[in-house]
Amino acid sequence: MTMKYILNKFLVLILASLLWSCNKQFTFVQMCDTQLGMGGYEHDKATFKQAVKQINSLDPDFVVICGDLVNWANDSSFNDFKQIRSGFNMPCHCAPGNHDVENIPSDTSLVKYRNAIGEDYFTFKNKGHTFIVCNTQLWKVPTENESDKHDQWFKETLAENAHNKKPTFIVGHYPLFVKEPNEKEGYYSLSLEKRSELLGLLEQNNVAAWLAGHTHKRIVNSYKGIQLVNGETTSKNFDKRPMGFRLWKVSKDSIGHQFVALDSASFAHLK
Repeated sequence: MTMKYILNKFLVLILASLLWSCNKQFTFVQMCDTQLGMGGYEHDKATFKQAVKQINSLDPDFVVICGDLVNWANDSSFNDFKQIRSGFNMPCHCAPGNHDVENIPSDTSLVKYRNAIGEDYFTFKNKGHTFIVCNTQLWKVPTENESDKHDQWFKETLAENAHNKKPTFIVGHYPLFVKEPNEKEGYYSLSLEKRSELLGLLEQNNVAAWLAGHTHKRIVNSYKGIQLVNGETTSKNFDKRPMGFRLWKVSKDSIGHQFVALDSASFAHLK
């Protein structure tokens, strides 16, 4: 074998590896409302721990938690949440929920969250896809100095990624709507005016999916090809669905998700 042949063979293998890497499927997990204290404090810690164990065994690229990390936002509950979250073997990105920053956010509640958990809105990337993590409470309740900054950041971030070949994902707490895009605002949805604005922005800026929590019910909708998914929780579901999480699979040609139920044996005695 000549050195030229070996070199050519080596280059072909590198190119094949790069092409495979570019097209490779990846997975991530969507969790909703760990909400320590919602279904019973010890129960919710146990279910969260079980979720961490099962997710580690699945080995996704990362985890997103769609808000309501805790039921009562205080140092003790946030510390318990962080201690359990530290068991993940992969990155875990959190969006704030109304229980985390209060129904009416204030400077105090936002600072408390940011000091305990981290940024309440930010972006990260995975294999060319952009994930935009939002503080939907700033859309639900206009908050002086904060909502305008959040709005501007969101629009600029969407625009920056609009022309990427790979679509963007939005991660937050509130769904845009429960049943119909033009339904009246309710506890589980944003105002019609803000919702219409956001739906327009999603449509214009190459968004694949809006991942949310808050409802404690599985709600799967579609809007002009955009997937809108509220998954099952690990604290308490109102629709009698088993507790668990959503495993998303993203490839060059498809984006989909499936439900993974928690193994109830580890927390059945706490019901």
